[in-house]
Amino acid sequence: MELLQESGQTAMYSHMLNVQGRTLYDIILYSLKTIDSGHGVLLECDHTMKDSVLKHLKMYKIRRKVTISPCPELSVWAVHPKNSPDQEARKLEISSPNKVLVWENDPRIQEMGWRLVLDSQMNPLDVITSCQKGDIEEYHRHRYAIGLPEGVKDLPPGVALPLESNLVYLQGISFSKGCYIGQELTARTHHTGVVRKRLMPVRLSVPVEDVEEGAALQTHSGQPAGKYRAGVGELGLSLVRMTYAKELLTVKSSDNSIVTLEASVPDWWPEDMKVD
Repeated sequence: MELLQESGQTAMYSHMLNVQGRTLYDIILYSLKTIDSGHGVLLECDHTMKDSVLKHLKMYKIRRKVTISPCPELSVWAVHPKNSPDQEARKLEISSPNKVLVWENDPRIQEMGWRLVLDSQMNPLDVITSCQKGDIEEYHRHRYAIGLPEGVKDLPPGVALPLESNLVYLQGISFSKGCYIGQELTARTHHTGVVRKRLMPVRLSVPVEDVEEGAALQTHSGQPAGKYRAGVGELGLSLVRMTYAKELLTVKSSDNSIVTLEASVPDWWPEDMKVD
């Protein structure tokens, strides 16, 4: 909450880390003003980890006067330009702002558009009339195509390292903040500049459902090149050794056949990371 207030931001992306500096949960925080309590924070997380996140927060509450509770009455919607997701699109007008709890730019990257939080009984098309409603697979295809990780399949708890997951490029970390759990490894890795593997978008020669999550990647010469994470259709994410990022890689499918995959560098990465 302090970081949100100090930076003037109303939405912030972040990771909760364990003591080894590995990601437990990726989250989006929204600063809220409430009638009864003044200020509050709405935390968006992978819905499959809701109970674990609640337990984690309450463990560190100690004796603070903080109320932590789930919000089953709310729904989160992603809104983004359908035809040109990489352009600087004008924020859409909403017809009923009094019915909207959150309407903010996605704090991760511009290509993800905006986040909308409403009462779960409301239809988002009632407040944004210029949109068409898609489905969850379209949302996941969009973010896999641009290389954006989200949730425990892409960021396995206790496995994923925040810098390998491109957290710096996603505005998800502060190196001026005070001490936090997992800070030592994260800060040391950042300041030494040694990140040998990165999470990258990949295109597979078969649907990703035929490839097991965590399957090992190899070069054609048999060198270990990383691990497959998750995806939808032919699109997915893999943790790729940067040395082999420009090569055509292979992975074994669930029936033990060889699948090829090709990694690409997302447009939102810094210019010095974009190799020819």
